[in-house]
Amino acid sequence: MSPIFVALDTQDVHRAAAIARDVSGVAAGVKVGLEFFCANGAEGVLRIAEHETPVFLDLKLHDIPNTVEKAVHALARLEPAILTVHAAGGRAMMRAAKAAAPARTKVVAVTVLTSLDRDDLAGIGVRSSPATQVDRLAGLAREAGLDGIVCSGAEVRQAHGKWPHGFFVVPGVRPRGAEVGDQKRVVTPSQAVADGASVLVIGRPITGASDPRRAIMDIAASLAQTPAQARTEK
Repeated sequence: MSPIFVALDTQDVHRAAAIARDVSGVAAGVKVGLEFFCANGAEGVLRIAEHETPVFLDLKLHDIPNTVEKAVHALARLEPAILTVHAAGGRAMMRAAKAAAPARTKVVAVTVLTSLDRDDLAGIGVRSSPATQVDRLAGLAREAGLDGIVCSGAEVRQAHGKWPHGFFVVPGVRPRGAEVGDQKRVVTPSQAVADGASVLVIGRPITGASDPRRAIMDIAASLAQTPAQARTEK
């Protein structure tokens, strides 16, 4: 099975469930985020899970430790395969999230969103480069006992080198020739895997395809490239 989680960037529970059904068995799972969760809540997630497809719950929790702990307790019945929190919430918040999560749920920390570049970080008072900020926040996540981080493909090789047993979720992945959209730090699937990605998050190139199942299979086939071949894809 491929390491691809399909991003269901929709509010339509029927469409989301149909895609989950179509990609079952060829994708690692499906990812639902704030748009879907705000529209459909926990019941919508359970509807998707009916297709026995692992669910990545990408809610990017970020609040005081006690609030995040209670939120994760409330989400535990959904048994997500992966759950995200913001690394910027700090060690105590991340520890609380991990302690409250189901044993089989991987809790990962979002470092720097793939829609941000150096200028964007400067605008919010972060003078570091994205790579330096990812490195800093990855260290906090590791110290807090999390399973891994979310980072762009541009930083995953560095992160994997410092955290060999970490779990690395890489969004902003686009097959060669696909539109970048609102992402700024993107790589190809094969490059991301070669550099240490554990999971790839891909949305529109799959959900917008006439045959999502075939789109996943085509992307998965590209992952057979050697690391050297993959790193020349830019």
